Amino acid sequence: MSVPTQRAVRHDVCPLDELPVGEGRTYVVGGEQVALFRRRSGRVSAVQAACPHAGGPLADGQIDERVVVCPLHQNAFDLDTGESTTGAAPVRVHPCSVGPDGRVTVEL
Repeated sequence: MSVPTQRAVRHDVCPLDELPVGEGRTYVVGGEQVALFRRRSGRVSAVQAACPHAGGPLADGQIDERVVVCPLHQNAFDLDTGESTTGAAPVRVHPCSVGPDGRVTVEL
């Protein structure tokens, strides 16, 4: 007997210009807190909002083009893969995109 797979759902989250370049914001998406980041290149990334180490608010962390650093204990996470670059447990990464209408969507 096979287990049914749950289909991912795309959620409309916000207009792109609500995300400042080089910063993050937390949104509730499909009942889950998600941190959205707008990289300096313009790319948008979505990861779980809480650091797995101590629940730190990742959207408040510093970012560069590749990683976000948790503001509580400086654990760093790759924005593309969710893998920690400092030895912590990984974070979940969610597919996201910006539509032609300038709206950010996240898939959960």
